Amino acid sequence: MEDHDDHEYATASAGASKTFPLQCSALRKNGFVMIKGRPCKVMEMSTSKTGKHGHAKVHLVGLDIFTNKKYEDICPSTHNIDVPNVSRNDFQLIDVTDDGFVSLMNDKGDTRDDLRLPEGELGQKIREEFHKDDNTVIVTVLAAVDEEAIIASKNATN
Repeated sequence: MEDHDDHEYATASAGASKTFPLQCSALRKNGFVMIKGRPCKVMEMSTSKTGKHGHAKVHLVGLDIFTNKKYEDICPSTHNIDVPNVSRNDFQLIDVTDDGFVSLMNDKGDTRDDLRLPEGELGQKIREEFHKDDNTVIVTVLAAVDEEAIIASKNATN
């Protein structure tokens, strides 16, 4: 007979997990929360009174931090809900390719070429600023749950 106890366990170092649990009642407006598997910024939240047989419920309205799509959820106030670990990093824009990818450099001099220029107004603004002479463009990259996107830009002209 084969031994079926060969389980592989994925380990993560502290602080490296994609989400962490937080009690619903501890969430705050403008904080982050996972709603329907998407990282969202809490735009509205309201708590209903406890019913005859139960818990107070927290009604959450959040905007997806990458797509701006609106999501809603209801969670008992004493239950835990997942909160995404969200990071923001600034990079200097080195190049914009014809296929919409950007080359970025962090403050340590490391480069990356795996992010796309955002769609719409922001992408257009970044492209225009980049093509001006003597202009250094800094972009802010938001990262959460294995997704990353450029969410802002600013000039750092010397």
